[in-house]
Amino acid sequence: MLILRPNCECCDRDLAPDGGEARICSFECTFCADCADRRLSGVCPNCGGGLTARPIRPTALLAKHPASTVRVVGAHVACAAA
Repeated sequence: MLILRPNCECCDRDLAPDGGEARICSFECTFCADCADRRLSGVCPNCGGGLTARPIRPTALLAKHPASTVRVVGAHVACAAA
């Protein structure tokens, strides 16, 4: 099961677990769509993999399988101006 991180690792923007704004790589590094497209050009700064839309967890299942509350923010060069 995906660990639905609550924020963008670049700009620290909140990302809803049932919204469509999150982008992830195969290691579940998480970014908002704006940072993924504009700052990172669709490439994860941690592993070099592609960033793609994170699947949405249905609201009805969030009670049983809640999103993570652990915020991760990286010190990436492309995010320095965020």
